[in-house]
Amino acid sequence: MTGQQLVLRGAFIGSIFVGILCCVATASAASLEKAIEPMEVSPTPWEAVTVDCKVSEEYPPSILQWCDLITSYAEQASLSPDLIAAVIWQESGGNPLAYSRSGAVGLMQVMPRDGIAASFQCVNGPCFASRPTTEELQNPEFNIRYGTRMLAGLVKRQGSLRDGLRSYGPMDMGYRYADQILAIYETYGGK
Repeated sequence: MTGQQLVLRGAFIGSIFVGILCCVATASAASLEKAIEPMEVSPTPWEAVTVDCKVSEEYPPSILQWCDLITSYAEQASLSPDLIAAVIWQESGGNPLAYSRSGAVGLMQVMPRDGIAASFQCVNGPCFASRPTTEELQNPEFNIRYGTRMLAGLVKRQGSLRDGLRSYGPMDMGYRYADQILAIYETYGGK
């Protein structure tokens, strides 16, 4: 991992906890839940998904190993596979078992309904009550499918990619998060 990647990742991870605490004080998490629908875990193992890889070869092997899943679910959600690869690189570096201090889980660092996240309370109750479990989110296929679908819903609801990414990231980072993802996307795949 390059120094730039470590700096971006460290800055992001350090801000996740603060972002989640901000969520507890607002009702925005409740509105985020409306952007996606609950999903069931697919019984099909991720290895069974076969598509032509459309993720740029500029991404590191830790990201390219998920190429089939990224391509399949990005295309289903009408998003660029390189964009989803950028989110995964920023969020987990390609580690399907990544677990942040704030409780976010997996490749796309989605907050589950259990673990640390279960204690976060919003205006209408637990902030992440309708989310999948930690175990479900540690499944690479499920995590990419769920995270991609969630991001697509936010982009649609917010009206632009940048605004959707801002909503996907930690609240305290605002557009800095969106701009970090877009910088990775443009550098490695969005050419």
